[in-house]
Amino acid sequence: MPYEKLLEQRRIKPYQARPREVEQLLQVAARDLATAERILPEDLDWAFNIIYNAVLQATRALMLHEGFRPRGAEQHRTIVQFCELALGPEYKRQIALFDQMRRKRHRLVYEAVGLVSRQEVEQVLAFAKTLVEEIRLLVTRQPRLELGDG
Repeated sequence: MPYEKLLEQRRIKPYQARPREVEQLLQVAARDLATAERILPEDLDWAFNIIYNAVLQATRALMLHEGFRPRGAEQHRTIVQFCELALGPEYKRQIALFDQMRRKRHRLVYEAVGLVSRQEVEQVLAFAKTLVEEIRLLVTRQPRLELGDG
């Protein structure tokens, strides 16, 4: 099992999530992406934080879907480590960016303001939209329905 080390370290524990719990986390991620896009012109720091939260909620959905939940301190870091194992080496670049976002978000919330540029926020928004959708597809195994304009 790829998660043995995290289990031994008591960073995760088995958890039988209801499908609704997973779906709600994916809905939060979608909501947060829309909110971040809306406020991006007004507040780069908060847009970044909201984008990070969207990725966090989607990755939590993946974790619950796999039958685990984080425990103890440093849960955000645990989720990053879990995703590295769950998604595998083909997602190495995405997981590294997620971890960079985690560290920068911490600084934005607790230490400083103005650490992100508009370009950076736009880049992480594009990244987050892609990753959240890929996780949604992995978890639900259902493509998104594209509705026409009438």
